[in-house]
Amino acid sequence: MPIEVAWVFEDGRSEAHLIRPAPSWTDWDDAAEAIHHIPRDRLLRDGTAHDVVARRMVAELTGHDLLASAPSWDGRWLSALLRAAGFDRHTLRLSDSDDAQRERATAILAPVVPADRLAATVGDLLALIEVRAPGQIPVHRALADAEDERRHWLAVGQAARTLAEELSVAG
Repeated sequence: MPIEVAWVFEDGRSEAHLIRPAPSWTDWDDAAEAIHHIPRDRLLRDGTAHDVVARRMVAELTGHDLLASAPSWDGRWLSALLRAAGFDRHTLRLSDSDDAQRERATAILAPVVPADRLAATVGDLLALIEVRAPGQIPVHRALADAEDERRHWLAVGQAARTLAEELSVAG
């Protein structure tokens, strides 16, 4: 069952919500709780009703590209939330953030990198970008994860622009 959602726009605006379970959500995974440290009683006490969260998401996120590092996994929970609130499960759809970052870097570098070297150059650039400080353990909370994704998105764009400028000057 979905327990928390968050999103961060490219400009840094963000929102996060603990989700009070729908009445039909009776399953609970103690192993997952050990990772995210959010007990079910906290969701019942402090969470926002699942349908209110779903309506807020649809209102705020419709028309935006929604990226996730694990879109199949996160999409499963998003679909459960949407369906429980009476929405079609495809009302909001997630795309893979890795694919979006690759597309972004490719678009920035394509004008300055020969076509036969573009894929390799983009692959190298993406492999070199490290956003999380070495040794920093992920907190497994929705907003922190979304902020990490935003930092990575911004780092990819900046690195690609810097490389494009360097190649333009050198060329």
